[in-house]
Amino acid sequence: MSETGAVVLLVEDDAAARGAVAVNLAARGYRVVEAEDGRGALRLWGSSRPDLVLLDLGLPDIDGMAVIVHIRREATTPILVLSARGQERDRVAALDAGADDYLTKPYGLAELHSRMRAVMRRAAGPDADATGLLEVGPVRLDVGRRSVTVSGAPVDLTPREYELLKVLLAHAGRVVTSGRLLRAVWGGGYSDEGHYLHVYVSRLRRKLAAADPTGAAGRIVVNDPGVGYRVVAGGPPDPS
Repeated sequence: MSETGAVVLLVEDDAAARGAVAVNLAARGYRVVEAEDGRGALRLWGSSRPDLVLLDLGLPDIDGMAVIVHIRREATTPILVLSARGQERDRVAALDAGADDYLTKPYGLAELHSRMRAVMRRAAGPDADATGLLEVGPVRLDVGRRSVTVSGAPVDLTPREYELLKVLLAHAGRVVTSGRLLRAVWGGGYSDEGHYLHVYVSRLRRKLAAADPTGAAGRIVVNDPGVGYRVVAGGPPDPS
């Protein structure tokens, strides 16, 4: 049985090592995208917006530290470093740059999966429960399985719609500014593209409402004009 539907970006220049880890992750239900160098990793990160990045630091083109810095400028995507650099200064440098955890090679697969689950739970935010679940009213988002349900019924969201809902649910009851949403979901280059939010929030509301016989799920995303959006259980209809 698949234990997760999370998308994992695996960045490793050693083809044999990368293949072995990818097969193991896929067998556990993860959806794996692979990169053999830093530039490829950044391209795939931008296009797939993974739930987790597994990153080797010793890449053939750009150092893995540069990949961490680039991702951290634009998003809070959890990053687990997998590196042969085992000295304390290397671990500290990676964590200071924005990595969430650091695992020194060689490592056991059981420990890898444990670390992956831990960083994804933390990435769900303080409003998630111990398993990484986010719930507001009838809407439930499972970070580990990358799934969304309304009163138990599955909702099919695009990657951007899913990321938008995840950020909002992780800050339930609190306003998330439009700029922050745009940077988290689309990247730093989109911080002024407010029309993106209007379109995607409208789509998200329609899909949530369609999965709820009462239509209430479509009203949890509330607009604060000129500021941003928030999610509130039973929130009022909002035309924006």
